Amino acid sequence: MAENITSPILELQRQRALLETEYNAEKEEFRRQTEAAGMARKVKRGDAWWPLRVGRSYYNSLNQLCVEVFRTADSGIEHNFEYGRPVVFFRTADAGAAGGRRSSPLAYFGFTGTVSFADGDRMVVAVPDGADLLELQRTAGLGVQLSFDETSYRLMFDALDRTMRAKGRLAQLRDLFYSRAEAARLSLPPMRFPYLNATQEEAVNEVLRAKDVAVVHGPPGTGKTTTLVEAIHETLLREPQVMVCAQSNMAVDWISEKLVDRGVAVLRLGNPTRVDDKMLSFTYERRFADHPDYPQLWAMRRAIRELRAGRRRGSQSVRQKIESLKARATELELRINAELFGQARVVACTLTGAASRLLEGKRFTTLFIDEAAQALEAACWIAIRRAGRVVLAGDHCQLPPTVKSLEALRGGLGRTLMERIVELHPGAVTLLRVQYRMNDDIMRFSSRWFYGGRVESAPEVRHRGILDLDIPMEWIDTSQMAGGGSGDGGAEPAGFREEFVGESFGRVNKAEAELTLAVLESYFARIGRQRIIDERIDVGVISPYRAQVQYLRRLVSASESLKPLRRSITVNTVDGFQGQERDVILISLVRSNDGGEIGFLRDLRRMNVAITRARMKLIILGDVPTMTRHPFYRKLWEYVCGLKTIKS
Repeated sequence: MAENITSPILELQRQRALLETEYNAEKEEFRRQTEAAGMARKVKRGDAWWPLRVGRSYYNSLNQLCVEVFRTADSGIEHNFEYGRPVVFFRTADAGAAGGRRSSPLAYFGFTGTVSFADGDRMVVAVPDGADLLELQRTAGLGVQLSFDETSYRLMFDALDRTMRAKGRLAQLRDLFYSRAEAARLSLPPMRFPYLNATQEEAVNEVLRAKDVAVVHGPPGTGKTTTLVEAIHETLLREPQVMVCAQSNMAVDWISEKLVDRGVAVLRLGNPTRVDDKMLSFTYERRFADHPDYPQLWAMRRAIRELRAGRRRGSQSVRQKIESLKARATELELRINAELFGQARVVACTLTGAASRLLEGKRFTTLFIDEAAQALEAACWIAIRRAGRVVLAGDHCQLPPTVKSLEALRGGLGRTLMERIVELHPGAVTLLRVQYRMNDDIMRFSSRWFYGGRVESAPEVRHRGILDLDIPMEWIDTSQMAGGGSGDGGAEPAGFREEFVGESFGRVNKAEAELTLAVLESYFARIGRQRIIDERIDVGVISPYRAQVQYLRRLVSASESLKPLRRSITVNTVDGFQGQERDVILISLVRSNDGGEIGFLRDLRRMNVAITRARMKLIILGDVPTMTRHPFYRKLWEYVCGLKTIKS
């Protein structure tokens, strides 16, 4: 559908109004869930740890007071704590109340902390200097839960306001992105990159030619990250430093690690999601603490804290000494900071991290935004204000940004800046057209439906498979399995019907989950256990619904036949598999009802992600009469049936 071009200012005002609608809806939803949900439900959802053990407290290298906490129960549940997210501590009146279904009698501590990093069952939380940590350590029944993220919204509102008021380069980019005016390009002869394919090579050349904006559109398996890393590397031969951002910490980690492997000096603001020496070695915090002048700075900061703690009220001499030490410490901190940024060729952070005080006054000729199709437009403007030109990479035919308000979604808040630029500036877009992940039969349906048939398989993966004469893509129709997996011994079709289990968890179809496990066990038996171990064949089990994922995880954990192979099996939601791939993928669609209702499975981008995770074998389990009332799933069913006919 053609873009309706309006005034950039009016459109940004509309975006701001939609963002406010989303903000109010999310805040109200958070308040309602916090008040209504029992602690057991919050823990199960991954939004709380309870009970906690408190470890040591200390000041980190950034002079933030931190406290270490450990989860002592429910360690198998995947949680939603990650760097930068706000949290609050609470105490419970008694264990029974906290675990109940009803509202728990929780007493919250009077401060908000920020996750410094979370790894496994250990988390470090940065807290305000005045926080009573002694009280935390003494408290029985202590817990921590995610708090509403006011900061991210404040930064997005501020970015939209700045963009509307902008003069100079930011105003030029704003006006260009909301018009069909031609984006400026340099006239450069094409460069050759023998280790890239033709479309990847074209994408790198287009990035180098772009004076305003370039888009690298990377469908599944087409080597978007490889292309982006090469584009950044080539840009750094022409510019002293670039900025690289993404919506999530995980995406920032991924591109940062690939750049480090390429020999690029990266300075990562914020802490990585994976805590190991390699990832930590290029973080700002680790580099700051390793600087030779840091011990001197640390001694000054300690002296300031001791003087503040021991001074008499109103003591002039102590106050003067503190001010003198603060001035020297600030000067030293600025010098260390300047050295660290001076050594970095790439500054990497999340889009909201681009508002960090560490970047105050800094400008970059080029900003690269990875996974741009998953970021709200307002978040992109946070980083764009620091840049002279913008390169976006991603795929708007895969997962969109998360928008919780239906009103804001209908108003267009989910429409990303990348989608806008693809629509208005098709000449700035390069589609990567050769995929290196999937058997051609798995890839072809996605290519036809989402990419106009333009994506092709590389010769080396076209016929990849695990078993001889195997059909790479199957759909098992659960409507034909009446009573086969319900576990009640009956033959009622209701055995394969969905159940609603709450807004946060969606729906579950237990019979379909049990059938999914039976299908996996049967396929593993055909391959052979030893071969799976020797060849490290890995499997992903995907469901769009969290309730189904949790039920499937319990089934996998309880399966004796899968016990030796559990490390090769990952069970997660579609969102959890974004950017990943496995040799074998099973998808449990869950929906089964008389009305043909499929809920958010109507968002076909989510299904595009699910069906393109598999390298060699894709097995879909779902109720065909329910799903095929939608034209996409009808075409998918017909395509799979056609493969079966051809192979037989």
